[in-house]
Amino acid sequence: MTRSVYVTGVERGDGRQVVELGVMELLTRHVDRVGVFRPLVHDDPDRLFDLLRARYRLGQSPESVFGMTYHEAATLQAERGADELVSQLVGRFHEVADAYDYVLVLGSDYAATSLPDELGLNARLANEFGASVITVVGGQRQTAESAGAEAHNAYRAYEAQGCDVVAVVVNRVVPGDREALAERLAAKLPVPSYVLPEDPSLSAPTVSQIVRTLGAEVLLGDDTGLSRDVRDFVFGGAMLPSFLPALTEGCLVVTPGDRADLIVGALAAHSAGAPPIAGVLLTLDERPGPDILALASRLAPGTPVVSVAGGSFPTAAELFAIEGKLTASAPRKAETALGLFERHVDTAALTERISVGRSGRVTPMMFERELIERSRSRRRRVVLPEGAEERVLRAADVLLRRDVCDLTLLGEEGAIRKRAAELGIQLAEARIVDPQTSPLRERFAEGYAKLRAHKGVSYELAYDVVADVSYFGTLMVQEGLADGMVSGAVHSTAATIRPAFEIIKTAPGAEIVSSVFFMCLADRVLVYGDCAVNPDPDAEQLADIAIQSATTAARFGVEPRIAMLSYSTGTSGSGADVDKVRKATALVRERRPDLLVEGPIQYDAAVDAAVAATKLPDSEVAGNATVLIFPDLNTGNNTYKAVQRSAGAVAVGPVLQGLRKPVNDLSRGALVQDIVNTVSITAIQAQSPASPASPTSPASPTEKAQSA
Repeated sequence: MTRSVYVTGVERGDGRQVVELGVMELLTRHVDRVGVFRPLVHDDPDRLFDLLRARYRLGQSPESVFGMTYHEAATLQAERGADELVSQLVGRFHEVADAYDYVLVLGSDYAATSLPDELGLNARLANEFGASVITVVGGQRQTAESAGAEAHNAYRAYEAQGCDVVAVVVNRVVPGDREALAERLAAKLPVPSYVLPEDPSLSAPTVSQIVRTLGAEVLLGDDTGLSRDVRDFVFGGAMLPSFLPALTEGCLVVTPGDRADLIVGALAAHSAGAPPIAGVLLTLDERPGPDILALASRLAPGTPVVSVAGGSFPTAAELFAIEGKLTASAPRKAETALGLFERHVDTAALTERISVGRSGRVTPMMFERELIERSRSRRRRVVLPEGAEERVLRAADVLLRRDVCDLTLLGEEGAIRKRAAELGIQLAEARIVDPQTSPLRERFAEGYAKLRAHKGVSYELAYDVVADVSYFGTLMVQEGLADGMVSGAVHSTAATIRPAFEIIKTAPGAEIVSSVFFMCLADRVLVYGDCAVNPDPDAEQLADIAIQSATTAARFGVEPRIAMLSYSTGTSGSGADVDKVRKATALVRERRPDLLVEGPIQYDAAVDAAVAATKLPDSEVAGNATVLIFPDLNTGNNTYKAVQRSAGAVAVGPVLQGLRKPVNDLSRGALVQDIVNTVSITAIQAQSPASPASPTSPASPTEKAQSA
């Protein structure tokens, strides 16, 4: 039987979309096929479903999501009774339930409806669907005492109607009341309760939402600028010297269109980063001349300048009535909402309460969301040397909003903050360090000079070397000021890992540093190694790569079954290349008899059960391999890219292994999500010391060479 959870409330304005989004995130981490059903819908587009469909790549058709409109429901209930209404909605629900493993049901919103006893209807539908219930109460503008009483009443209301209430969430609570309310609810309610504080950035509208609501004309600005949150309004009427001190971070400047001095002044202040504004809204249907607009576009590229026909007073009345919404066009709000949900909800306990069993398949999305969840479980500090790079800043924005880890960005602080302001990104929770001016530079130079004295490195030379962001970031990791480093979006692999070889060095028992990619296919995750570091490993090194890769796979939830790849399977081939793989396989068995390993074996026999049944019918690995070790870099790099591009796989990596502390390299073509994934992996690697790749032994010549 398909399982389902029904998220519902008791009145409008409870900000329930945060909870619905959070529950969907939990479901997609564990279940391959999740359906959505909203029994009642307004005639307007369903913004939340559009967000869920875009974010979670839902293939479900909109027609199957919705039961009927509120008007149709009210008419049906009036003409044929509540039983007929419920019967039809139950039938439509089961059409979705028959097609999916789990269904998230979005309860009615209590907004301008003519249905009597809407709470009772939600309770009855939940019972008829066989769904567990999460009830949400809005705590906005309430005291802790009144919000607690309302939460208790909401639980009793649904419980009295026979619902299986698994949790109560009180949302939009005054932050200072959160802890007291949480204690009160824990003492009174027989089910888990969670209290989410009000987050002003969620209720702040974006510039694009204001443009749509007011019917404004966009004179300047790009999509990034239009996606900025508007956290304040500053109305310009004073002269420029009095006006500038009134500007606040994230404000929308509202001024008559003929005040060129205020327009230019506000944008110049934004360009200087003091403070970064959301944009400028011009009233009275006045537009500055082309020279002023050209100057404005050069002062603050991408910053929105929009125009409306109305005057400042009626425009102000409309502005103050606009409230931010979770929509597909505002992905950063979704990240903020998920971060809020995950910080204040025991997601593991809630997952168990709503009876979410883990799917046998592991999809790319499930793997990526599992990385976020695990990295958040024990917060770590990651340093990003390329602090002013746009993709890195966008990834940092996601990581901070999701509360994944603490971040340090390296670079000139003014340049980083200015670029972040242009992108509408807030870095309040990030640490920014400039290696050129940091007090740590002298300390690092002394340590590096001592470490490299055998290479003739003086303090003066070291002082110059450690100002390089890659060296500075690596030294932060070595000195315990960060737990891991991620670089490579604009730097070469050599620039990223050379400092690690010199400073951090290989882990005990690891002969060499190597890499893996997590290849997320449609129905499973495979581990490919080594596809990025070692051009032509010998048999001993290949065995070390295999053992390291198996350790990495196990750490990230992939049961290691190692295939040592070659162009022949079993004893069918001979030659130096095959002999190398055969010897490496024997070494793996000798060093780690607990690991399942097969080799030499061809790729098709490693992953295809039908082929394996013909070529190696008695193998425990053939046809079921999860860790695939390539004989050389040429084969590995080309294979991972071919699978990535031709099979549509998500390639997460390269993930470096064999270092004492985690440093990971990015592809210079890395997307924002690639950076988020790699930082998450780095944080997870830093949560526990790396397991030895093989029994500890004296440093090999290769280790000594890399350490040098």
